[in-house]
Formats: sequence, structure tokens, C-alpha cells
Amino acid sequence: MADALPADDSTGGGSPAGDSLPERVAALEARVARLESGPRAPRHEVFWALEGLRERLTGSGEVLFTGALELPTGEHYAWQQGAVAEELLEADWADHAAPYAALGHPVRLTLLRAVLRGIRSAAQLQETAGLNTTGQLYHHLKQLTATGWLQAEGRGNYHVPAGRVVPLLVLMSAVVPAPNSTTEG
Repeated sequence: MADALPADDSTGGGSPAGDSLPERVAALEARVARLESGPRAPRHEVFWALEGLRERLTGSGEVLFTGALELPTGEHYAWQQGAVAEELLEADWADHAAPYAALGHPVRLTLLRAVLRGIRSAAQLQETAGLNTTGQLYHHLKQLTATGWLQAEGRGNYHVPAGRVVPLLVLMSAVVPAPNSTTEG
């Protein structure tokens, strides 16, 4: 969530033993009001991740993406990656087109989502994607494995490599409408 607020006891979120009930209720009401204020919250609360990045900036700008999640399979992932904006703008983006191109087909996106949800066997993936032949399935699986979005594990089973789980979800979060995103221009 782009505008989730960090836990903060500065508004009375904690309740020391000496606080009276009216004081604790007032502190809770103040905290609820602050949390419900959403995008109207003070900038340091809305952009808590961005403010943390700004504190660490060493040059003209950086890009950071991060995530921590548990998949429906019970697998846990935590990831963060940063890049210097100037280096990104100087890189030849065409050299990195293949991984993006592999994501540019609805069947491949369906396969990746299914694998993240726990469908791992080729037979189940073929059924989930509604493909008529194994040739169609393996064409798409080949594109995804060749570009690192999937890895084969054992006989006909696939998984998304750990280093690609959060980046894939970051890419999807960039295009899936997010009602709780926050922008600064």
C-alpha cells in the first residue's frame, strides 16, 4: 500500500498503566482521526517510505522498490532494490526489453499469477490458462523461463524465483489501478 502509515506511538497509540480511561479514549480518537485523514495527513506520514529514501539519498535521486509478503502457498518473501536515477536514465533500455516482452502476453501473465497462487504443474497450468495443446503451453513457459520469470523445478513443475516475486508484483502494481496510491509532483 503506497500510503500505509507506520505504527507510531507519538499520538498515544500505547497506553501506559497510569493513563485514565478518558485520556486513553481521547488518544485513540486522535489516532483514528489521523489514520482516517488519508492523503490529507501530514506529508511525512503519507510519504513515509519516500521520506526514508530521501534521508539516504546520496546524489540527484534514487528509485527504490520493496515488499514483504506471504503468498497463498505460505511462502514468505522480502525484497528491496534501489537504483540511482541517473544510471537508469543513461542505461540502454533496449538491452532489457526481453523480460518485459515476455510479460506482454495475457496467457503468460495468467501463468505467472497461477504459479504465485500455488498452481505449479504443467498440466494444471495448461488447464488454468485454457490452452488446447501442450505445445501452446510450453511456448509460453519457454518465454517465461528464458527471461527468468519462471524456473523449472523437477518434472513439469514451475516456480517464480525468489528474486522475481516482489519485482513482478511491483510491475503489476504500476499498472493495476490502486485506490490508495499517493503521488507528489
